[in-house]
Amino acid sequence: MEIDKKVILKLIKALEELKLSVKDLGDINNESSKETNEDFNYGKKVTSPLVGTAYLASEPGAKTFVKIGGKVKKGDTIMIVEAMKTMNHVPSSYDGIIKKVCVEDGEPVEFGQPLVIIE
Repeated sequence: MEIDKKVILKLIKALEELKLSVKDLGDINNESSKETNEDFNYGKKVTSPLVGTAYLASEPGAKTFVKIGGKVKKGDTIMIVEAMKTMNHVPSSYDGIIKKVCVEDGEPVEFGQPLVIIE
């Protein structure tokens, strides 16, 4: 079976255009990740100790453990990470003021992912 050279050239051109468009998207993603990394530079990060689902309150509709501008002491629970039906309280590693909450209620989190920024 022979393949027409014109078809191959069209495919190559389409792939090159796709490659350029993906490269442009990669640059956009890198810029947004730079902004995120800069956000983390102004405080101390409290990271997730395990993979699971983050909850900002003890139950739906309850008051959240922390809020932006709120004071926290070392050892205070900042959120819960559920893993395999086990609710794991995540304690603050620092004293300070919450500058940023990096996750939303019910959001999946990875090990080492920043949860809050404390100043």
